[in-house]
Amino acid sequence: MATARLRVFPYVEEESHDESHAPSMPVRLADLYPLLAQAFRDNYVWLRDFEDDQILVNRDFYEVVRAFSNCRPSA
Repeated sequence: MATARLRVFPYVEEESHDESHAPSMPVRLADLYPLLAQAFRDNYVWLRDFEDDQILVNRDFYEVVRAFSNCRPSA
């Protein structure tokens, strides 16, 4: 019967909370919106986990979204 070998690793402190959640992956909006739309439509729980997170967008996109939100017809 083989004996189990244990390996000892040095303790590494975890990255600070802010660094581990800093934006670090470029993603095309065209890749995201179908997935986010489906998750929102089907009320996926995981989407609610990120409701309070902030995202960074460029100024042009922000201005377009802001203008759109002011021009949309209300219910």
